[in-house]
Amino acid sequence: MNHHDKRMEDPRYKIANKEALIGTALVIVNFILWYGFAYGLGSGPVEEYDYIFGFPAWFFYSCIAVTVLIFLLVILAVKFLFKEVPLDEEDEK
Repeated sequence: MNHHDKRMEDPRYKIANKEALIGTALVIVNFILWYGFAYGLGSGPVEEYDYIFGFPAWFFYSCIAVTVLIFLLVILAVKFLFKEVPLDEEDEK
């Protein structure tokens, strides 16, 4: 059995691939929300900005609210979607 076949049979690689996809999805969601709020709300004239806690709304939503949301999503993803897997080498039979 070659190294590639052995890796395909190891269930840890399947788990690692799934968790990598979840991480990538979270990064994409973070970027879309950040970009949408930053350029969606911050593209008008400065005189028309709304302010939340002294910050322009675009900054508050894109940099503060989205960061808190992504932290929560990462915590939930790790708690409910990620699995604990041993990283030790399996014994050869």
